Amino acid sequence: MNSTHNAEPLHAGFAALVGRPNVGKSTLLNALVGEKLSIVTPRPQTTRQRVLGVLTSAAAQIVFVDTPGLHLGSRRALNRTMNRTATTALEDADLIVLVVEALQWSAEDDLALKRIRESGHPVVVAVNKIDRVRPRERLLPYLAALAQRHTFADLVPVSGLKGENLDALIAALTRLLPESPLLFPPGERTDRDLRFRIAETIREKLTLELEQELPYGVAVEIERAVEEEGQLNVDAAIWVDRRGQKPIVIGAGGERLKRIGRAARLELNALLGRRLHLALWVKVREGWADSERALKQLGIE
Repeated sequence: MNSTHNAEPLHAGFAALVGRPNVGKSTLLNALVGEKLSIVTPRPQTTRQRVLGVLTSAAAQIVFVDTPGLHLGSRRALNRTMNRTATTALEDADLIVLVVEALQWSAEDDLALKRIRESGHPVVVAVNKIDRVRPRERLLPYLAALAQRHTFADLVPVSGLKGENLDALIAALTRLLPESPLLFPPGERTDRDLRFRIAETIREKLTLELEQELPYGVAVEIERAVEEEGQLNVDAAIWVDRRGQKPIVIGAGGERLKRIGRAARLELNALLGRRLHLALWVKVREGWADSERALKQLGIE
């Protein structure tokens, strides 16, 4: 028996998760790889940058690429950058997972499908949020209509939130991936470093806390992360793009900022399995979301 040969994946490649905002791409990524790599909030366009999630099994290594939602309207540099990031990830992938919301189809779904067609890659549709569909038979006409829109390699109803039918999706993707050795070491889950994950966790808590009044132009930058006396000390700047937004983020008597910091710290302590000290500062950088240069400096490109 040659067990080392059996341990080598037969198929490996990049599968881009593409779709309009708020269809559940990040929730699906986290469910597929079994770890929270992408932040999740109810707010559209939470994902701003490409995040890789690596799933390695005996048969395959699927490198999922979570992308910002493709959306109409490119008024701000931030919107244009997010659409560009999604389009580039789509072009660089071996295959595409078009994520749609069960029983829904919009102009932005049309935009995503148009971009996908232009890429020429094989496409599997993940029909997400089936946990909301009662009775399930209501999916059948929707799936039939969906199949008319493009020659898809497969259509797989799933629930990222409930972890339903993910094995069927993984099997469909494995069949389509090229034969290849491992692209990442077996234990590796993502290409994103600790600073990125800390910044994103803070941004998630900020978004959840401020969902109704959150200014769109909010970013988080890790200014310092150092080991001191057995704990990781992190200083992070929360950037807003208008002066009037600063008091909104800080809250009365600084209470809101404290709540955001506490929620982020608790999650990060669990993620790291160790203590972390977090200091948050709110800073103003007028119009950063409209400036390609500012976006680059904040690492959003």
